[in-house]
Amino acid sequence: MAENTKITEIEMDEATNKGMLRRNEDDILTGLLTAANYRNDEDEITPIEISRNGKVLIKFRIRPLSEEEYTRVRNKYTKFVRNKNLGIKMPEDTDTDMYRNAIIYEATVEEDRAKVWRNKEAWTQLNVISGPQLIGKVLKAGEKDAVCDKIDSISGYSALAEETVKN
Repeated sequence: MAENTKITEIEMDEATNKGMLRRNEDDILTGLLTAANYRNDEDEITPIEISRNGKVLIKFRIRPLSEEEYTRVRNKYTKFVRNKNLGIKMPEDTDTDMYRNAIIYEATVEEDRAKVWRNKEAWTQLNVISGPQLIGKVLKAGEKDAVCDKIDSISGYSALAEETVKN
């Protein structure tokens, strides 16, 4: 310890100590509740524009996904087989195309999902029966890749997120 460093012990009465603890607990609770509300937080919503040849064709907004949402979508589009030796189900194959379509569909804000991906006229004209199938028909592979990357980023899967957690 450096010679110039001085440590001062402050004595607090029990009431002051409990008051500080209560304020700290309120700050923790506020932080937890704010963090848990990321799905509905307007600041977390990101606009997406799909442009081709300088013309915007589709606009929609996306929100962060939870780990549970990623897992539910992955399980829906993964074929599982029972391992005879271990007696448990193991993933055999994932329909990556439909998985990516469904991730985009799931991350699309409900209002935009209804207007864009549940457009019944588009379903009829493009011969699809669901929003994820419509996404597969209208977005190019690279466009889907860019949107999925953005969803991953706002959901916390990025180098910036790692830095945020470290600091």
